[in-house]
Amino acid sequence: MKAWFLALRPKTLTAALVPVVVATALVKANGYEVQWWISITALLASFFIQIATNLINDAIDFDKGADTATRTGPTRVTQSGLLTRNQVMTGGFVCLAVALALGIPLVLLGGWPIVAIGVVSLFLAYSYTGGPFPLAYLGLGDLFVVLFFGVIAVGGTYFLHTQSYHHHALIAGVQVGCLATVLIAINNLRDSPQDRLVGKKTLAVRFGARFAKFEIIAMIAIPFLLWSMYGPFGASLIFMALPALIGVPLAIAVWRTEPGPIMNRYLARAAGLQLSFGFLLATALWIGGSYT
Repeated sequence: MKAWFLALRPKTLTAALVPVVVATALVKANGYEVQWWISITALLASFFIQIATNLINDAIDFDKGADTATRTGPTRVTQSGLLTRNQVMTGGFVCLAVALALGIPLVLLGGWPIVAIGVVSLFLAYSYTGGPFPLAYLGLGDLFVVLFFGVIAVGGTYFLHTQSYHHHALIAGVQVGCLATVLIAINNLRDSPQDRLVGKKTLAVRFGARFAKFEIIAMIAIPFLLWSMYGPFGASLIFMALPALIGVPLAIAVWRTEPGPIMNRYLARAAGLQLSFGFLLATALWIGGSYT
């Protein structure tokens, strides 16, 4: 059980949680009724898609030699022998099946747009590291995270509640997606020496550590720059303070640090940044009322 818990990478699940929380608050802020069964079902489906992605990534990175005994990141269960490759892949596909089942009532409610989102999400959960064009190995993983753990996750949850789309959902999706990308960008920066050896061409490998650090700082800064577009501006400034106390020191620390094991600490701080930013943004939206 400990091995499976480790394989799920629970600290990364904030990337699935935050967009649904923010989208639900945005529904209320724009004057619609929140239907909790929609948010809960969407959240569970998102969790299982992300867990499936994590498990499949664990197995395929081991197959391709990206995870070895020299790995500096958190323990990967396939590489360490805690679980077999087949066990991990089977677990990934079981999670995809559960996500598919959870998506059925959402499809019945939302129609073809939700079908499209669901099919693409399930496909990319595998194609993130598997298939002939693995996104993570082509430097497209960061874009995938911004879109699917930001823009699409927020927009899809908002659409299910309202049967409409609003530019506020796009802005919120970009904010949430950027902070989710901080996690993967730090991970890729830490692993760039090993990834370079096995041909995993993340952005950190393609353009170097300096570029990756600029990317991380930009992904931290953009959500704050967009914050003023939500609710009463004065309240927004107050709610922005706590995540800023996490984000600014994190950006400085990343800039000053060379790739290595110390960046595992920054992953935890990045998850805390996304969680605090998302929940405080959701709170500001929830209490701020409707706006245009």
